[in-house]
Amino acid sequence: MEITCKNCQQHYTGNYCNNCGQPADTHKINAHYLWHDIQHSLLHFDAGIPYSIKQLFTRPGHSIREFIEGKRVRHFKPLSLVTVLAAFYGFLYHYYHLNLFKVNEADLNLNDFNEWNATHFAWTTIATIPLYTIGTYIVFRKQGYNFFELFVLNTFKASQRLFAQILIFPLLLYFNGTPHMQQILNLMYIIGVILIFWTNIQFFNKMSKTKAFLLSIVSHFIFLVCFLIVMTIVLVMTGRL
Repeated sequence: MEITCKNCQQHYTGNYCNNCGQPADTHKINAHYLWHDIQHSLLHFDAGIPYSIKQLFTRPGHSIREFIEGKRVRHFKPLSLVTVLAAFYGFLYHYYHLNLFKVNEADLNLNDFNEWNATHFAWTTIATIPLYTIGTYIVFRKQGYNFFELFVLNTFKASQRLFAQILIFPLLLYFNGTPHMQQILNLMYIIGVILIFWTNIQFFNKMSKTKAFLLSIVSHFIFLVCFLIVMTIVLVMTGRL
């Protein structure tokens, strides 16, 4: 039976494309796929980081949609990518002793929280992805993607923001410990939001750009509410609030 490759459109027979090597069975993205990706991210590393990063900053929504639809050969695995970038950023954060939290005499325990955040940055970054996905799923649930596919979307978006933060890191280092630090953090947040909206507008291309933009605002608001709830619970349970 002749098969059309989802990656390069080559016509072939067998289990693998004879042009690019992609498997014939790309599998639907679901819980099993994500579990396999987690195992793969801990045991293997491919050579697709430069390609994936380039795609995330040239045609992010289109490339992520194509990945979900089966065009995956050249991409780095999404959870692997976010883990590598978050670990690298966390290393910089810890090594250069960045302090992203304003500390005063009445709130000295934030120093400990800042150090904990530096040493667990990869895990805290991954932990926010389901919160982003909740907002995306609620708002864009009629677009035909399941929760796990939208989780992949938000995983790639997390990698996109992390790489932008790595590029901005020299500014963080330069202004570390100064009154201007908050301005740099605000700049990082604005850049992150712009990247999220840009990616969503490209990814959800079956609706108008205006509608995708407005729904992205709602989705991000839901994320902020979820994040504040989770952070409040964590701070109360750890005695820091």
